[in-house]
Amino acid sequence: MAEIKNPENTIVMETTKGRVVIELMPGVAPAHVERIKELTRDGFYDGVVFHRVIEGFMAQTGDPTGTGMGGSEKPDLAAEFSNTAHERGTCSMARSQNPNSANSQFFICFDRAPWLDRQYSVWGQVIEGMESIDGLKRGEPVREPDSIVSMKMAADI
Repeated sequence: MAEIKNPENTIVMETTKGRVVIELMPGVAPAHVERIKELTRDGFYDGVVFHRVIEGFMAQTGDPTGTGMGGSEKPDLAAEFSNTAHERGTCSMARSQNPNSANSQFFICFDRAPWLDRQYSVWGQVIEGMESIDGLKRGEPVREPDSIVSMKMAADI
């Protein structure tokens, strides 16, 4: 496994395609990182599907309904836009047209997506396992989608 510098700011996500390790960025989006950690520790993401996976763009998950319309029961978050670029492996919050509507859904970029910069709240970076994300079934929506088997804080493993 990748070297984990800070287990309290690292997520280990087991997917149906393999393990993905994500380093959190509390200095970039502190409220979003806290929400991801809270939902992860609650087991919220366990069993949730990748409902929207677009070749060359991103894989989206975090909706317990699997439709792209759901979220957690927690309040939506205020945007934390930054100059952190959307690169391969960047983890960022999904939202509606309202910039302050991020809740639980997030996406992982397959490639550089500069049009997302300063428009979406970046909260993490995949440091291991992008091949697992690359292997996800594609679609909008995805037929028989892959899922997050479990998502845990490295500190809790």
